[in-house]
Amino acid sequence: MRGDHYDVLIIGAGLSGIGMACRLAMACPGKRVGILERRRSMGGTWDLFRYPGVRSDSDMFTFGFGFRPWNELKVLADGPAILKYIHDTAREYSIERLVRFGMRTTHASWSSESSQWMVTARDEDDEEHHFTAGFLVGCTGYYAYEQGYVPDYPGRESFKGQFIHPQHWPADLSWEGKRVVVIGSGATAITLVPALAREAAHVTMLQRSPGYVLSVPSRDAISALLLHVLPERTVYRWARSRNITLQRLLYRAAMRWPRRMRSLLLAGVRHRLDGAASLADFSPTYDPWTQRLCVVPDNDLFDALRAGRVSVWTDTVTSFTPTGLQLTSGATLDADIVISATGFQLQVLGGMALDVDGEPRDPGKLMTYKGVLLDGIPNAAVLFGYINASWTLKVDLAAQYVCRLLAWMETRGVRAVAPRSPAGEATEACIMDALRAGYVMRGESQLPRQGKNRPWQVTHRYEIDRQVLLDEPIDDPALEVR
Repeated sequence: MRGDHYDVLIIGAGLSGIGMACRLAMACPGKRVGILERRRSMGGTWDLFRYPGVRSDSDMFTFGFGFRPWNELKVLADGPAILKYIHDTAREYSIERLVRFGMRTTHASWSSESSQWMVTARDEDDEEHHFTAGFLVGCTGYYAYEQGYVPDYPGRESFKGQFIHPQHWPADLSWEGKRVVVIGSGATAITLVPALAREAAHVTMLQRSPGYVLSVPSRDAISALLLHVLPERTVYRWARSRNITLQRLLYRAAMRWPRRMRSLLLAGVRHRLDGAASLADFSPTYDPWTQRLCVVPDNDLFDALRAGRVSVWTDTVTSFTPTGLQLTSGATLDADIVISATGFQLQVLGGMALDVDGEPRDPGKLMTYKGVLLDGIPNAAVLFGYINASWTLKVDLAAQYVCRLLAWMETRGVRAVAPRSPAGEATEACIMDALRAGYVMRGESQLPRQGKNRPWQVTHRYEIDRQVLLDEPIDDPALEVR
C-alpha cells in the first residue's frame, strides 16, 4: 500500500477535473492538489468516446473554459480537437504532473477526529492505494465508464452481424459499403449517422420517438469578420458572452412559449428536409427542452437524408434476426452492423462508496447545497454541469465557488464545513429532474436530490448561479463549521 496527503484531492481528470485544478492553481496556489484518474490519460468523455464524428453538442465558446477561451472559429468541435484543448489547458497550468493515472477510486471515508478524508483507490494491477485529503472534489461526471446502456433486445444472440455500443467503439471496425442501423435519436445517434453515411452503403436511424433537431453553422462568421478589426482575445470573449445570452434566451423562450418554439423548430426542419423524409419523424410529442435539443452542423444530417444515404424509421425493436431487426410495425430492417446508441448508465462519484465517521451515505438521498456541496457531508464538493446549456458553464462557476470556500476556511481557521438542511426541505426531485431523457428516468435514484427553496434548489439558470456562486457571501447559517 502506498499513499500521499493532499489539501485538495480531485477525482477525475476530464474536462471538469482539469478545470477545477486550473482554478485552484490560480486562486489557491499554496494548496497541495492531487488528481486521481481511472484511465491512462486525461480527457474523460473525450478520451473515452472514439466513434466516428464524435463532437460537442454545445457551442465551443460556452463549452470551453471561462479562463481560457476557445480561440477557434469552429462552433461544434470534434472530439480530437476538444481533447487537444483539454491537454493544452492542463499543460499551460502545469496540471498533468498532479495526476495519478490508472487509479479507480472505490471508497472515501471522512473522519471528524482528524478532519480529513481517507480515500481508497485500486490501480490497474488491482493493488490498493490510500490517500488522505483535507477537501474532496468529485469531477467524475454522471455516467458509468465501464458500460453504456443496452436494452434487453430479444434474439440479439442470433444476429450474425456486428453489434456495437458507441461508448466502446472498436478501433478496427469497417463500415464501408455496409448496411448500418443506428438505434437511437439522441446526440450520439445524430452525430454518428451522417458520419457513417459517407462510406456506408446505407444508414438507417431507428428511433423509438423523435427529438428536436436544430442546424447551426459550423463556423462563426461574425467572429471571423470581427477578427479583422478587433484583438483576438476581445472577439472570443465577446463570442462567449453572446452565445451564453442566446442560449439563455432560447431556453427561456421554450419554457414560456413552448408551442411557438415548437413551431419555429419544426419549420426549420421542414425547410431543410425538403421532402426527403416525413416531418412526423422529426416531430416530438414533448415540448422543446424537456429533453436536450440535438444540434447538427451545417445541415449534415439533412444533407445525407436528401442524398438518399440515410433514412429514418420511427418504430421499436421486437427482436433481432440473423440478418437484422424485426420491428413492432411488422417491418424488417436488414443490417450488417447494428449500433445501439441508447445512452448511458447513470453513476455518481464514479461508483465509489462514501461514509462519514463510518456511517454510509448515499449521494442519491442527499440534497445539494448551491448545486455544489452535499447535505451533511463535510469538506466535499461534487461538480455537475447544466442540462439546458453547456456543461462547463456550471462546472466553472462551481469550481470558482470551491476556491472561494477554501480561501474563506483558511482565513477563518475553519477545519471542516458541511451544509445542513432544515427539516422538511427535501423533495423527491433529483438535480436533473427538469430533463426527462431516458437515461435520467432510468437512473435518477442515483442522483442527488434537490430542495424546495434556495440554496437547496437547482435552478439550471446561469444568471442566478453566477450571482449565487460568485457574489453571495460564503458565510451562511446553513453551513456548519468547526
